Amino acid sequence: MYLKRLEDLRIDHDLSQQNVADILVCQREVYRRYEKGVRELPLSYAIKLAEFYGVSLDYLCGLTDEH
Repeated sequence: MYLKRLEDLRIDHDLSQQNVADILVCQREVYRRYEKGVRELPLSYAIKLAEFYGVSLDYLCGLTDEH
């Protein structure tokens, strides 16, 4: 579920995968793998993205539908 949230949040904020990779200070291909579920998103990156998007970790992880 959170994989879809990563992509949806990125698209809702009009960001490319490269933009998000720059925020996380990683390569675009690495971020693409997080978004597609090939690699597990590290907790530190999840926290950074939740703060950036202004959502809770529970929302980002798909545990709740409330931001």
